[in-house]
Amino acid sequence: MGIVVNQSIKNTVVTYIGFGVGAINVLFLYTSFLSDEYFGLVSYLLSTANIMMPLMAFGVHNTIVKFYSSFKTKQSQNSFLTLMLFLPLLVIIPFGLIGHFAFNFISAWLAGDNIIIIDYVWLIYIAAITFAYFEIFYAWSKVQMQTVFGNFMKEVFHRLATTVLLLMLNADFLTVNQFIYSVVGVYVVRMIIMKLYAFSLRFPKFKFDRIPNLVSILKYTTLIIIAGSVANIILEIDKFMINRYVAIENVAYYGVAIYIATVIGVPYRSMHQIVNPLTAKLLNEKNKVDLKILYKKSSLTLFIISGFIFLLIILNINELYKLINESYVDGLVVVFVISLTKLLDSILGNNNAILFNSDYYRMVLILGIFLAVLTIILNILFIPIYGINGAAFATFIAIFLYNLAKIGFVYYKFKMLPFSVNTIKVVLLLLVSLGVFYFWDFSFHPVFNIALKSILISASYGLVVYVFHLSDDISVLINKIFFRSK
Repeated sequence: MGIVVNQSIKNTVVTYIGFGVGAINVLFLYTSFLSDEYFGLVSYLLSTANIMMPLMAFGVHNTIVKFYSSFKTKQSQNSFLTLMLFLPLLVIIPFGLIGHFAFNFISAWLAGDNIIIIDYVWLIYIAAITFAYFEIFYAWSKVQMQTVFGNFMKEVFHRLATTVLLLMLNADFLTVNQFIYSVVGVYVVRMIIMKLYAFSLRFPKFKFDRIPNLVSILKYTTLIIIAGSVANIILEIDKFMINRYVAIENVAYYGVAIYIATVIGVPYRSMHQIVNPLTAKLLNEKNKVDLKILYKKSSLTLFIISGFIFLLIILNINELYKLINESYVDGLVVVFVISLTKLLDSILGNNNAILFNSDYYRMVLILGIFLAVLTIILNILFIPIYGINGAAFATFIAIFLYNLAKIGFVYYKFKMLPFSVNTIKVVLLLLVSLGVFYFWDFSFHPVFNIALKSILISASYGLVVYVFHLSDDISVLINKIFFRSK
């Protein structure tokens, strides 16, 4: 777990810097400098592009991670990587032609009653391509066991650039129209930088020699397209469908609430960057002993860290909303529901990496299709009745069932569960902390209330985790910090 902890800590720090910048953008700058309608438009464009991303990538970013370590010679690796660079064009080019000849129909359908979307629909296609190739180049660096720079580009770069664009918008250096085009332009620049970094780690040597397991690779990448698309549908379809049923500004309210709750998932995202290729390596080596250890440790460590962030958000959420534009308070329930969803996600540990990199990746596809259909049905049922809260309920139910099925399947095939006795102890710690701190408020300014309450929560939570030795990795980390401080 040494390399996992080392790069996970670096990735977590980088990711939280990104989320901190993003929080300033989403909670304060967007809500102050851009109208609710245009904020909703930007959120909708990027969410729709994210839904399309796995298809545009042709599943290549997952395929690189799964198969790269199975090639033992430089020549075979070069042939494999050459194939990975060109495969996405099989989707990108036809989609571009279809979009060109059927633009009016597609744009009218996507816009629905929100006509403002029509002029910007083509940006969805451009953004989806840049998202796809960014992930491919990121995967290229991951298999070289270098994830920190890629994580910086993924989490920090575009948010800092967006901050600059928002400030320029407020200073009238940009019009709203120019701002929206510039946001997409930032993602294009990010992709180019990631490409240069990935090629600096291993420059491509274009080889078109025969690849021994080509059939298996193509079968995997084809199925993983659908699996990845399903996963993104579950994550992003709510914003897409809110636009279909209610005014587009509700996408902005929902997006702010989602952003707050998504902070809980940062440790998972950070650890996944390095755990994913390690899991693939253990599976390729058939090392089930270390795989089981990694499964339990990653689950417990993530649950403890995510649980701490969950407490900070839920116990401070009322004060936080006092600092935001009052029209956004409609998302308060969404924060509670999605925060719980993200917390439950953390318990899975490297479950997704096990499924996507094993011979049972087809099961992810089967489960995912069922859950994607369920998500769409639940959104259709709930959004007209409950608005953005209905979208949150639909997401929670779908992801909860999806995660439950994945845990059950890994246990069935590998005889492994991510839970331990310490998992139960962490659950009890979370429940007690909620009971003690939720109704404990101060009469100061919201900023001071959040700071004071966060200090108390951090001290009590950290002390219990350390004294009861709930996680070896976290205890070692605390000891290192304490030793260095002395």
